[in-house]
Amino acid sequence: MHKYIAAGLVALGASPTLAGGIERSPQSMNILFQEGRYLELGATYGAPRVSGNAPGASGNIARSFFSGSIAYKADVNDQLSYAIILDQPFGADVLYPTGTGATLTGATAKISNTTLTGVLRYKFGNGFSAHAGLRSSWTSGSVGLPVLGYSMATNTDQAFGYLVGVAYEKPEIAMRVALTYQSSIKHTFDATETGPGPVPQASTRFSTTIPESLNLEFQTGIAEDTLLFGSVRWMKWKDFVIAPPQYTASPATTAPLVAYQKNSVAYTLGVGRRFNENWSGSLSLSYDTGNGNPTSNLGPTGSRTSIGIGASYTLDAMTISGGVQYTKLGSATTNLGGQFSNNSAIGVGVRVGFRF
Repeated sequence: MHKYIAAGLVALGASPTLAGGIERSPQSMNILFQEGRYLELGATYGAPRVSGNAPGASGNIARSFFSGSIAYKADVNDQLSYAIILDQPFGADVLYPTGTGATLTGATAKISNTTLTGVLRYKFGNGFSAHAGLRSSWTSGSVGLPVLGYSMATNTDQAFGYLVGVAYEKPEIAMRVALTYQSSIKHTFDATETGPGPVPQASTRFSTTIPESLNLEFQTGIAEDTLLFGSVRWMKWKDFVIAPPQYTASPATTAPLVAYQKNSVAYTLGVGRRFNENWSGSLSLSYDTGNGNPTSNLGPTGSRTSIGIGASYTLDAMTISGGVQYTKLGSATTNLGGQFSNNSAIGVGVRVGFRF
């Protein structure tokens, strides 16, 4: 049952996730459990629409984005296997359009991230296994606030973290439960700040932490050719603060650029179904609690409710999968008193996997 149903999960994996904070993918460890040698290429496109009163009509401030990934898994022997994953799990791109009535007209913010993960998995027998690995993260960011005459740009900083996890499998009923902890990653940036602060322009340094997370993923067969799957993901977003020293030293801007009031928990539940030897599909529902209010004007969204559909086609050793996800974004109040509501996002993803 397991080898036929797996395609349903691949279809789900093609749908991008618009999760809490600045997360753009759930950083799943599913590739560790693929059979034999497996190579996967992925691409996603996200089109959020976020508008409100900022104060004044903001227009759509959230820009669309592309992200890519490549992952490879192989066995060393019957007990030991490994995976290498290169992806872009975090990011942000905000622009308050000119010509609107918003106080922040022309404001911009951008965060870019690429992460390389290496993971080893060891099978103990009787369905139990453990996995652990290292993560290398490259991150940079920039902000422009014309109304304050302020701008900031950082270098691309490399920093490291780790992950550890355990899993239990029962292949005869396609059951698997995997729990993975990912450590926080602390970036220390060299930045150039211009605008409010003790001096008009300064070279500064500050730190930002990509928060730790805990991810529980599960699946089990519930009928012939039908799989129930889901996940629960917790992320400590209260640790994610962007507070450049010149910006926070100004009497007019003592609050951080970005700070979250609470951590987020994301829940996903879905069904995968194999229709025939070639075609499989999936349907999933997700809910993310969001990060509380008030929130930053550079990311004014609340909770998230999503529905995703996916389909995959398998021919010999190749599987092509695609997915679409619609997300309803909850209301948010910003630090400047802006009100954002009735917003949404659409994500589209494609993945191609090869077994050899």
